Amino acid sequence: MPRYEFRCRACGDTFEVNRPMARAAAPARCPQGHDETVKLLSTVATVGLGGFGGTAPTAGGGCCGGGCGC
Repeated sequence: MPRYEFRCRACGDTFEVNRPMARAAAPARCPQGHDETVKLLSTVATVGLGGFGGTAPTAGGGCCGGGCGC
């Protein structure tokens, strides 16, 4: 089940809520009981390079994969 992060505008507390994706936009009450909360934008982090044998690929599409010139 996805986990969503919220911040309370009244007390500044940051908290997480586990709920189905169908309820992702539903409001959440903070642990202190305040109703004025805002859903935070979360990022997903991955660790490791999987099947590349410890080195990153040097060719291919996408940024820093040879396609953008960076």
